[in-house]
Amino acid sequence: MFVDVAKVFVKAGRGGDGIVSFRHEIYIDKGGPNGGDGGRGGDVIFKATENLNTLLDFRYKPELKAENGANGGKQNKHGKSGENLIVKVPVGTIVRRNGDIIADLTENNQEVVIAIGGRGGFGNAHFKSSVRQVPRIAELGEPGEEFEAELELKLLADVGLIGFPNAGKSTFLSVISNAKPEIANYEFTTLTPNLGVADVDQDSILIADIPGLIEGASKGKGLGDAFLRHVERTAVFAFLFQLLQSC
Repeated sequence: MFVDVAKVFVKAGRGGDGIVSFRHEIYIDKGGPNGGDGGRGGDVIFKATENLNTLLDFRYKPELKAENGANGGKQNKHGKSGENLIVKVPVGTIVRRNGDIIADLTENNQEVVIAIGGRGGFGNAHFKSSVRQVPRIAELGEPGEEFEAELELKLLADVGLIGFPNAGKSTFLSVISNAKPEIANYEFTTLTPNLGVADVDQDSILIADIPGLIEGASKGKGLGDAFLRHVERTAVFAFLFQLLQSC
């Protein structure tokens, strides 16, 4: 199933808390502070991959949460940082926050930090000074970033096939590329974009066949024109027309 828009809640990890602790050793009464710092919260990172071409998975993953940082420990032990959450998305994915673009993943293996993990809190050892020998304070870890992310997929193809319904776009794609789209003699056989790779000399090009356009599509007639997002980034438009049509 092809899905090109999705919403998902992302939450970076919370930083671990610092702790209040003092040395307790034989022959040393009321030793100095040794409370460790909390670990940093994990980030939420999106990574683009050419192995995906739909946002379908995000319909089943409404929340993406990175790991929290661990609390500090005694004897100046720092808490472990939370694991980053790496989420794979299709190349061509745009990420918005409150309507503003915060990431546009256009290259394979490109990584972008979407939500930053919280800083770990300082333990009381951090607050020792010449005038404060026995600090009894420590910081709580800071929360990580969290928000609802809006995802939009715009396929990255070299050539975009555009035309009326039943003009032969899918047939053309099946002949010149390795694609096997559904082909039938009725309008709107193609309901979602089809991609095919065609060999040209010693190179290859990616071709996108999108659903047919009809008069009034901009006003929602037929399948509308939302799918035109998938040819916005193409280098070349190929318009197909059916010149002969039986009455």
